[in-house]
Amino acid sequence: MAEGTELVRTAVAAGALPEALYVGAEGASDPDVESLTAHVQRTGVRVFGLAPGVMAKVADTVTPQPVLATFAMVDTGPAVVDGGRLVVVMADVRDPGNAGTVLRSADAAGADAVVCCGGTVDPYNPKTVRSSAGSLFHVPLVVLATVDEALAALGERGYRRLGAAVRGGEDYTAVDWRRPTALVLGNESSGLPDGLALDGSVGIPMAGRAESLNVGVACAVLCFEALRQRRATS
Repeated sequence: MAEGTELVRTAVAAGALPEALYVGAEGASDPDVESLTAHVQRTGVRVFGLAPGVMAKVADTVTPQPVLATFAMVDTGPAVVDGGRLVVVMADVRDPGNAGTVLRSADAAGADAVVCCGGTVDPYNPKTVRSSAGSLFHVPLVVLATVDEALAALGERGYRRLGAAVRGGEDYTAVDWRRPTALVLGNESSGLPDGLALDGSVGIPMAGRAESLNVGVACAVLCFEALRQRRATS
């Protein structure tokens, strides 16, 4: 479920047509909503007008948007990561807002895919969808049951598996990100579990007194360093 004209328009522009579009009474005369409605109707998408007050009951937000759409799930199998250079793995990332930010950061930095596994929040959680700002429809998504399964699949495909560490780990600027790499992000409070089949760990040195970075911010820092190195040698 995707809420909001801009999010739905982004999904449609990425080639994901909704199964159905719902328009609240307050959005019926909005030019942007009318344009979006006309566009999806031409593709055969069903559009339903909602009576006053209905959107507030079915939407996930406190102040509901005038448009809501349902889409088919977009995740695919591990084969989508074949031949890539950077894959981001969320292993037990529990907060839906953080998961959405990881998707958005990975997309912005040109990651080849995002893998959700272990106890990671459902990537289709409405807050995750909103926080991804449409990136859920841009970056290839893989959903696997366990972290071990994800790491085994990536190792078989030639990826070096690096865990993001709160303390220690190789300085992220010293890592050669030009190699095919799977960046593994752990739980917001407890980090990565022990005993994972990792090939190393990477850390972000901090000058201030903060204990750690938000997992979405850390993802952005690391992914954009990978992008910087690739651009410098392209």
